Amino acid sequence: MNPYRPVLLAAAFISIVLLGVALYLQHGMNMLPCPLCVLQRYAFAAVALICLVAAGLPPGGQRAGAGLGLLAALAGLGTAGWHLWIKAHPNVSCGIDPLETSLNTIPTAQLLPFLFQADGLCTTEYAPIIGLSIPQWSLIWFAVLAIVLGRTALRGIPRR
Repeated sequence: MNPYRPVLLAAAFISIVLLGVALYLQHGMNMLPCPLCVLQRYAFAAVALICLVAAGLPPGGQRAGAGLGLLAALAGLGTAGWHLWIKAHPNVSCGIDPLETSLNTIPTAQLLPFLFQADGLCTTEYAPIIGLSIPQWSLIWFAVLAIVLGRTALRGIPRR
């Protein structure tokens, strides 16, 4: 039995569901995404895409894919951590700055503006969801994905 494929598919599924939640919060609850929110969306999309592609590879490729997914999750973890730091220091802003301008000119932001266009400010306070802010939830999910994908990448290649 291949131990990698179910983990990769689960990581991809979780990432896609979290992107769906982000879309609901943006379009259903009018919570505008800031540049760091959009960077976290890119990280979730990268985890999903990498894991979906890797799930179709042989076990060695799946293990390497888990490693690449780990790197994407770590990038998202760092971005969510930075976002929380900015929220803790409201005098620092990432709102209307060069990051947002350049982020909105990336082809994916032009093709999928409903998902990847940054329109909000990083310091905007929205109501917590089950007691945690959106960047806190992102941090938790990136940590979970990083742990799971890291363990999967470090697992030995299955014997036949």
